[in-house]
Amino acid sequence: MRRARQLATVFLLLVALASAAAGFLAPSGYAHQFRDTPDASPSRQHWLGTDDLGRDRFARLLYGTRVSLCLAPAAALLSSLLAALIGGVAGFCGGRLEQLVLAGTDLFLSLPWLFLLITIRALLPLNLPPVTSVVITFMLLGCLGWAVAARVICSDAHLLRNCDFILLARASGLGGWRLLVRHLLPNLMPIVYAQFWLSIPIFILTEANLGILGLGVSEPLPSWGTLLRDLESCSSMSHLWQFAPLLLLIAAVSCFHLLVVDREFPA
Repeated sequence: MRRARQLATVFLLLVALASAAAGFLAPSGYAHQFRDTPDASPSRQHWLGTDDLGRDRFARLLYGTRVSLCLAPAAALLSSLLAALIGGVAGFCGGRLEQLVLAGTDLFLSLPWLFLLITIRALLPLNLPPVTSVVITFMLLGCLGWAVAARVICSDAHLLRNCDFILLARASGLGGWRLLVRHLLPNLMPIVYAQFWLSIPIFILTEANLGILGLGVSEPLPSWGTLLRDLESCSSMSHLWQFAPLLLLIAAVSCFHLLVVDREFPA
């Protein structure tokens, strides 16, 4: 198992380095159209061929990987911070605030949040600039994905507030936000860290779902979701190179799950 986690780490690092060096590995860029060779097979110039518009598939895969690998951790960080703030404060204060937060998370979790995300994104303009669409997707994922983590953190904060070191800090005159920031939140960081890693593969798949539906990152900027949407026009299984984004997505999500298991159940 440790060997598999090491291989997963190496694979993710190689993928991240390749996407970071996209400008060097694919100097043509993700939007340049080779109008003379649309829908071409792999060649020396185009390692994965070109799409229907003559754009280099390898270049779009590298840039799309960069977008998805930056978007998912950023959204996971936002949702983890929101969960730490909401769940930590509710568990620390207890009483009606805790009951209200738990009731709110129960209501939130009772809704299919992926469909809620799709509904909210569909209400926004579809013809957004690419950078704006990335920011909106990141904000929606982060702001709608905090409920599960908040409930876990609230439960741990509820247990910690009656621990000896918290009672000793109260007895020494420390209270309010200083007690929360200095003593409670540092002890909640391992839980927040675990929730962060758990959220990354979930947000990768969620962004892919949005991209397939045309509600994610706007063209011509690629992401794994928009690249998977191109498979709709794939009419033959003989063109296996067109499935490179799908294979890379499966491999990356599987590697992240291995790393999550490593952090949840250390050897």
